[in-house]
Amino acid sequence: MSNNHDYRTERDSMGEMQVPANAMYGASTARAVENFPVSNLRFSREFIKAVAQIKMAAASVNADLGRLDRAKMELIRQAALEVALGDWDAEFVLDIFQTGSATSTNMNANEVTAHRCAQINADEPIHPNDHVNQGQSSNDVIPTAIHLAASDLLVHALLPAATHLLAVLNEKAAATRDVIKIGRTHLMDATPVTLGQEISGWARQIELGIERLKSCLPRITELAQGGTAVGTGLNTHPEFGARMAAALSEAYGIDFKEAENHFEAQAAQDAAVELSGQLKTLAVSLMKIANDVRLLNMGPRCGLGEISVPAVQPGSSIMPGKVNPVIAESMAQVCAHVMGNDAAISIGGSTGLLELNVMLPMMTHNLLESERLLASAMHMFADKCIQGIEANRERCAEQIEWSMSMVTSLAPVIGYDRASQIAKQAVNEGKTVRQLCLEADVLPADELDRLLDPTSMLAPK
Repeated sequence: MSNNHDYRTERDSMGEMQVPANAMYGASTARAVENFPVSNLRFSREFIKAVAQIKMAAASVNADLGRLDRAKMELIRQAALEVALGDWDAEFVLDIFQTGSATSTNMNANEVTAHRCAQINADEPIHPNDHVNQGQSSNDVIPTAIHLAASDLLVHALLPAATHLLAVLNEKAAATRDVIKIGRTHLMDATPVTLGQEISGWARQIELGIERLKSCLPRITELAQGGTAVGTGLNTHPEFGARMAAALSEAYGIDFKEAENHFEAQAAQDAAVELSGQLKTLAVSLMKIANDVRLLNMGPRCGLGEISVPAVQPGSSIMPGKVNPVIAESMAQVCAHVMGNDAAISIGGSTGLLELNVMLPMMTHNLLESERLLASAMHMFADKCIQGIEANRERCAEQIEWSMSMVTSLAPVIGYDRASQIAKQAVNEGKTVRQLCLEADVLPADELDRLLDPTSMLAPK
């Protein structure tokens, strides 16, 4: 290695390479920086942590198996721990749109870790391939890191956020169970429901979303580590995969296991596609809920106006006093983005080639981004929107009385055709169903009151 002003010269298997003098990475990473100047997208904190946790665990396992001396193991673990904690994130400089196996990023981690080892103790030489990457291949490290990071976000961020939103929805459903409003199908007046019943439907969507996410855990917690380049386990110990799964389980507090079939674990990314599909389904549910909130809040005077959401900021630069449902709008945009991410992940998963999927960086970025976005947006939606919803009781009662669909409860008594005629006449004459029935003496007043009581229309009888 030689120094020359702002750069130093390093060598790898392809020859000499100029590397920024202060960079922690080496020649392989520097080549990739030049090769892939595509975007400003970089691997996330969770993913860098996952790769570093693999390096730490591998050093311990290799030492326990007698393949790495203890001094080197301790040095690698110390340096990799710093990487895992985020001390050297600025040294992970590679574009997401790189080699499809993310080999460049695996080497980035190997080189940063080895360079840091040399800074800590120059008398104990650590090679990025021979020692940091011992018993590993990019082809099993990166799929393992995807599963580690995705599981970490799922268990420790996404599920807690969804559970919080579910609790807030259930509380709001209970608080509004006595607010009777008009139901709507095809966006047209239908029979009455309570606001609580409507919100309970939203809550059940989230509850089912949580169940769907949990159902992915048995697959996303399988780890490819131990398969090395193609799934055969060449150049690693037969016990390496199982021991790595155990060590990583302890590190994350999640029950990981070695892949049942290493060829599947490296050639395919079906578990990531499955999880993304459930994230998309959750996004579909959240989009529906966000749009319902926007519709019910519409107004406040010239729309449905059945609920009011918290006013969190001015809504217009030209219309004074206007307030918009911006939190629901933000939620809906996140959902659209997650749905788009899922489309790209599906394409990536479907185009795996023989013994390796080569769209891993893009799939990783999209999957982890979707998890992070949904987790943070659900907290926002719960705390800044759902929790503050207020029912506009008078408006709800007024619209029930005006709805021609109130005639539905009369149909079993006066017949469908007569009820339909009354409904149309009420609309044409600008009268309520009750007014028209009283004027035409359709039924005695007391029976009419009983049949048109909206509380009697909220359940089977």
